[in-house]
Amino acid sequence: MPRRKRLCPDVDRDRDPDPDLDRDLDLDLDPDLDLDRDLDLDLDRDLDCSSDPDRSTPPSRSRRMASAHRLPSHGYRSLLFLTAISLTAPQLSAQPITSPKTPGARHSGSPAADTLRPFGLLRDQAEQRQKWFELRMERTLPALMRREGVDMWVVPMREYNEDPLFKAITSPTTFAARRRTIYVFFDRGAQGVERIALGGTSQGNVYKAVRSMKPVAAPAAGSRGNERQAELWGDEQWSVLKQVIEERKPNRIAINTSRNFAFADGLSSGEKEGMLEALGQPWVSRIVNAEALAVDLIAARQPEEEAAFRELNRVAWDIIQEAFSSKVITPGVTKADDVLWWMRQRVNDLGLGTWFQPSVEVQRQFGSPELVGVNPTILRGDVLHCDFGIVALGLNTDTQHMGYVLREGETDVPAGLKAALKASNRLQDITVEELKPGRSGNEVLAASLKRMRDEGIDGTLYSHPIGLHGHGAGALIGLWDYQDGVPGRGDHKIIPGMWYSIELQATVPVPEWNNQRVRSAQEEDVIVDANGKVRWAFGRQTTFHLVK
Repeated sequence: MPRRKRLCPDVDRDRDPDPDLDRDLDLDLDPDLDLDRDLDLDLDRDLDCSSDPDRSTPPSRSRRMASAHRLPSHGYRSLLFLTAISLTAPQLSAQPITSPKTPGARHSGSPAADTLRPFGLLRDQAEQRQKWFELRMERTLPALMRREGVDMWVVPMREYNEDPLFKAITSPTTFAARRRTIYVFFDRGAQGVERIALGGTSQGNVYKAVRSMKPVAAPAAGSRGNERQAELWGDEQWSVLKQVIEERKPNRIAINTSRNFAFADGLSSGEKEGMLEALGQPWVSRIVNAEALAVDLIAARQPEEEAAFRELNRVAWDIIQEAFSSKVITPGVTKADDVLWWMRQRVNDLGLGTWFQPSVEVQRQFGSPELVGVNPTILRGDVLHCDFGIVALGLNTDTQHMGYVLREGETDVPAGLKAALKASNRLQDITVEELKPGRSGNEVLAASLKRMRDEGIDGTLYSHPIGLHGHGAGALIGLWDYQDGVPGRGDHKIIPGMWYSIELQATVPVPEWNNQRVRSAQEEDVIVDANGKVRWAFGRQTTFHLVK
């Protein structure tokens, strides 16, 4: 993709003071221009700075062009002047929101950037995520604590050293622990699980937030309200924790330490040392590891999240479909990195995020990876592959698709390449059929690979959970370099109500390429619902994306 030229590269802001700027602006201005009438009003209209609540549509292209022609453009200094003038507008507002059926369409009307928001405003997203969080605390947490036989769970963390569990047990508007926050969960049986926050906030009335008894003169600097009590701080928090424990007398106290899962190993050494020192006996002897509890609370998804996850996958598909088309790729001109950076930019323009750098790879007849090279120019007859994920609503996707660049005179993909995709599709079928709650990841791997070999497919399987994280909490189903099982992380059990990325590859000799071996690598997200039934979150690729 062509690089944008810098505006007026010879300008040095420190060396060229305002007099030079004024001189250049005098040369640029149209002598017939009425600044008050033409500039201020047109900028207010064209930049959508109006505070008119009835304004719902962007200015027409012709009006924008007419307004733009009033000022001849001579570079950076004129642009600065326009920016200064725009500050006189009464109020800046966001570009109008449009939500077309196809997120790939550009209908925002913004002259600067695409401002489509396929999942709505951040405020609306936060409200939806808060509901999911509350359901997780009300439904999933009590069931998991009782399954693991623990009546108290203590989760301490400090600001910027949060437990990996943090995303699963806090509101979407909380970005970090507050100084130190100790979350305490206590099972009161029929009364439900009591939730206490020693430090921090109530997370939208989900926790009982405990403050210090230290009085503070009001108004207190840094306080957001009229609080008269200080926040818990330092060793006082451990003393309050001990008091909470002594009042409730739990039999088994779970903490987050694990040698298998990072998701269950969030208790730092300093926090553990301080907590054990403060608690003493008999409470220290009642502490147990909570590996499965932490992993499955992060992994568990609510049925109410499934529709949003489907939409995330649909948007990811739409972006890939446009990327692997003649709208983005010109054979003989476009490079692989041009496509991946188009995808990154598209994600950004849609107001979404990504959890890894996308990749675009090329397989070519008579071309080994070494011969094809790094960042090759895409040619006709190339097989394309991408690995791509997006983030929205606190959820992640992970998708790998295949594409083909038609040769001159071709109207379809060669049969041998279709056979490669068919082989990876069959391996997908096998894996989904073997993916069952109650099985370990290693059991699913072994059963799937046996069936794969029995059917004569040459492939590998390396699937993983997904949800709050891209490589999510839960049982691994192989790694690309560990096809005989993954000790520890592959021994964990699959649970109902979680999601997976079915990631794998099949390699097939292609007759049209003189039996050169071609790798069909695919990845699609699936939902394991509350009843254990597995279905594709959106779908799975069965035909190549075509670049004509």
